[in-house]
Amino acid sequence: MPKPINHTPRKRFGQNFLIDDGVIHAIVNTIHPQVDETVVEIGPGLGALTRPLLERLPHLHVVELDRDIVARLQRTWPTDRLSVHSCDALKFDFGSLGDDLRIVGNLPYNISTPLLFQLMEFGAHIRDMTFMLQKEVVERMVAAPSTADYGRLSIMLQRRFHLEWLLDVPPTAFNPPPKVDSAVVRLIPKTPVEIVALDEALLSRVVSAAFSQRRKTLRNTLGGLLKAEDFAALGIDSSRRAENLAIADYEAITRHLANRPG
Repeated sequence: MPKPINHTPRKRFGQNFLIDDGVIHAIVNTIHPQVDETVVEIGPGLGALTRPLLERLPHLHVVELDRDIVARLQRTWPTDRLSVHSCDALKFDFGSLGDDLRIVGNLPYNISTPLLFQLMEFGAHIRDMTFMLQKEVVERMVAAPSTADYGRLSIMLQRRFHLEWLLDVPPTAFNPPPKVDSAVVRLIPKTPVEIVALDEALLSRVVSAAFSQRRKTLRNTLGGLLKAEDFAALGIDSSRRAENLAIADYEAITRHLANRPG
């Protein structure tokens, strides 16, 4: 059995290391990795998930930014068991590892939202993703319209993935304990037939504009994109707020803008 890695958590990397064996095994059992699968762990840290994953897998990929941890991981496991990709996950080409990827990890909370958007680009290469995240982020991911947590993250992820909230994790499961609760969520990419084909950049622009000032009406936030006649053609009440529209409404707005003359 490889020796534990001693390491002082670094604030700038958002490091909170998972130490609760019960939580660790619950996560690994939820992932249920099989020997013929390509599994990629983001931010392995001290190997809390890495070790039990390698008890079930002949080989594992990990993506790690902290050079001290990279060196320790490389000393702990041979390359035929563990491929260590020493880089920023926000810049890593996950597609280079092939298809049908299973991506897992206790994500650094300071990069979790941009990383989820980054991973959306690799949906065609991914079978599923199982992540530990700040509970507040998971609440936003799975939120329904007309709720306080519903926003850009909800819309962009739910449009592309099936989401499942799996576990709640208390701060005491970590060292150092974060000041927030955590949760484990699974994301499964939707098939192409489940996703409405759209100009993704335009959709992102529409959603970002709509939620730029949550308390203002759509007439104000989308006034630069839609006129009164556009709202009328879409059947959308411009006095409503961004959180009141369903994903299908944002898709309809995007299609309308893309097809509008001039």
